[in-house]
Amino acid sequence: MSGRVGDLSPKQAGALEEFRERIQDVLPLLPAHHDHFLLRWLRARNFNVNKSEAMLRKVTLPVRYHCICVQVIEKYLSGGMCGYDREGSPIWWDVIGPVDPKGLFLSASKQDFIKSKIRDCEILQKECELQSERLGRHVEAITMIYDCDGLGLKHLWKPAIETYGEILTMFEDNYPEGLKRLFVIKAPKLFPVAYNLIKHFLSEITRNKIIILGANWQEVLLNYIDPEQLPAAYGGKLTDPDGDPRCRNKIHYAGPVPASYFVRESVKVDYERCLTVSRGSSQQLEYEILFPGCVLRWQFSSDGADIGFGVFMKGKMGQRQNASQMQEVVPSQRYNTHLVPEDGSLTCSEPGIYVLRFDNTYSIFQSKRISFTVEVLLPELLTAITPRSKTGY
Repeated sequence: MSGRVGDLSPKQAGALEEFRERIQDVLPLLPAHHDHFLLRWLRARNFNVNKSEAMLRKVTLPVRYHCICVQVIEKYLSGGMCGYDREGSPIWWDVIGPVDPKGLFLSASKQDFIKSKIRDCEILQKECELQSERLGRHVEAITMIYDCDGLGLKHLWKPAIETYGEILTMFEDNYPEGLKRLFVIKAPKLFPVAYNLIKHFLSEITRNKIIILGANWQEVLLNYIDPEQLPAAYGGKLTDPDGDPRCRNKIHYAGPVPASYFVRESVKVDYERCLTVSRGSSQQLEYEILFPGCVLRWQFSSDGADIGFGVFMKGKMGQRQNASQMQEVVPSQRYNTHLVPEDGSLTCSEPGIYVLRFDNTYSIFQSKRISFTVEVLLPELLTAITPRSKTGY
């Protein structure tokens, strides 16, 4: 049985009756009282009434309905609602490539982003209700399309990934069964790394709704979406009134955030490790990369003064070599990380020993204390790990 209205087993029907009885005290506060709405919470927890009730009561209902989004998010966060699938569900587009994560986070707070996504979710919920009225049948879930063209290392910036994870958790907790399916199109080689950073925020039920399309993505989309409802730029016939094939009246395509919007110089980071680089010396951190396609990601700051930093490769773990004896991968230069923390990442094109080198050889009098986090992101594992690493002097 599907667990939807009209297709319930006796056990599922009993769970629905029990669930409704248990939540009588909060039922008036909910946006809907009908069985379609309550069954979404039950399906999200496999009809476990205890878990469904706990999930519902955890929702902070008041925050869902009063959201004010700052101007920079309105202007520079890509995406929008455009068209309906063949079953009448609204389609939400996320256009990843043009998004400037760091610029957005220097201009708005994490709470601003979460509130903007709550607003988007409420708009989609309302559209589902309107579609139900128009079509005379219940529409309760949306189709999402992630256009990953242009997905790059900038999108793996740790503060952005962490906030996106919170947004995914918020969506799962507050809008159970609100997603029908999610198509990923134009996914680059980096996509498996990006996906593995966020998929642990998703339930197994949601992960099973994600469909990663290949080169025939236009053909597949047309199986689910009528050409008249699919933007012409994506293989359909839909355009804006002015003929724009990208439908920019509905789907917002952002770009770099101008510095004039910045309200802070950096985003607060909790570092995992510290080390001291003595005056006139350097410190080396070694990471063994076992196969190509891994991403080496770092963040660091220094106390009191600047520090030199570069990334190198060498042949053997634990073998001390000077910078001139190693292959330079990221050119070494001095960073004013006592003023603004530095972050970066590198896609490792070949396996080997990668060395992150903090250089203080130019400083005659002052030692430098470095706070840092370094991760190796793997495309085929659930989480980021730090395999065999070693600090050298």
